[in-house]
Amino acid sequence: MIESGRSTKSTTRRTRTRAERSLDEILDKTDPVSLAPPLDRALYEFRVYDVQPHLYTRFLQLTNQKIHLRTAHSQLIGYWSVEYGALNQFFHIWRYESYSQRAAVRSSLAQDPDWLEQYISKAIPMLTKQTNEVARLLPWQPMKDPPTEGGVFELQRFHIKPKGWGLCEQGLKNFIQSQHAPGLGQVIGAFSNDIGENNTGENKTWFSPAENNTTILSVSAQSIEEHLDSVSNKLLFPLPFSPMK
Repeated sequence: MIESGRSTKSTTRRTRTRAERSLDEILDKTDPVSLAPPLDRALYEFRVYDVQPHLYTRFLQLTNQKIHLRTAHSQLIGYWSVEYGALNQFFHIWRYESYSQRAAVRSSLAQDPDWLEQYISKAIPMLTKQTNEVARLLPWQPMKDPPTEGGVFELQRFHIKPKGWGLCEQGLKNFIQSQHAPGLGQVIGAFSNDIGENNTGENKTWFSPAENNTTILSVSAQSIEEHLDSVSNKLLFPLPFSPMK
């Protein structure tokens, strides 16, 4: 019976591995926006945690103390608190080379006693909701580091109508890249979703504290609005342990 159990477990592991490889192969061949090969085909997982209001400070302190247990397993791009656009919310981005790597990381985390006992067991009860999406960089906007620390970040989300990607690609590109200018900000990255809300693009822009953010926040995406269902944004403040500040 023991040998049979091992065989079943081994078969399941092989099946999952094949499935993960298939997902990587399918999505690597699919670019919803452009046929041009992007500079970076890595996966960027966007995670959003909503925290119980009275536990906000405790969650922040715990994460600050124990985040090293998580970053020992994979690369953290940045971790922010949402200051405008949502309340008691944290947004973070993790980078993976493939879906197979992400699956391996999740498996490793599930077997890490320090991570489970010192962080997960305490943090999960503090949350009211968790969501995630997987995105890739658009080919014409590689990831860039902010020019200096101490700024704030804007996360814009474009909900594009079905079959609208090809029709609004150039307009979306022009709109996003127009924000990269003196007195406005620096575009950190522009993404399209692989998994999550369909027909969705994200743009992340850094602003210096001295710059007038209202210029960007009031800009209308007139060149692409006929292809959009909606546009939303949030302002984010980087946390002390965030690699991107």
